[in-house]
Amino acid sequence: MESVLGELIGLAAVVLIFGSIPGVIIAWRYFNSKERMKMQETIRLAIDKGQPLPPEVIDAISREAAPRASPQRDLRRGIVWIAVALGMIGFAYALGYSDGGEAFWPVIGLAAFPGFIGLALVIMAILGHRAGVD
Repeated sequence: MESVLGELIGLAAVVLIFGSIPGVIIAWRYFNSKERMKMQETIRLAIDKGQPLPPEVIDAISREAAPRASPQRDLRRGIVWIAVALGMIGFAYALGYSDGGEAFWPVIGLAAFPGFIGLALVIMAILGHRAGVD
């Protein structure tokens, strides 16, 4: 009975951990969508009543657009991804000391994913900079 309860608790913990990530993303997108809908409704009412739009409102609308891709943005994102990989490597070393090294290589393998993404972004930034892309 205790082993079944332990497995259920472990399964619940895994579901909670991995389910919270999509939950946070979905909630964030939902509330941003609601905010944009309220802003559009307010602007629509102002236009219908013949009110001019203040420059602050126009700036707020234009700021919500996704930023353009640039070599500097790629470089920043690449550095962050590489930092995530290095953090995972540090975690692998810490696990290696505590469990006799069994988890070291699997965690290093996982760290390769963000590491190579970061490396690709840094290379794109360098190539974009040399091509004169802003």
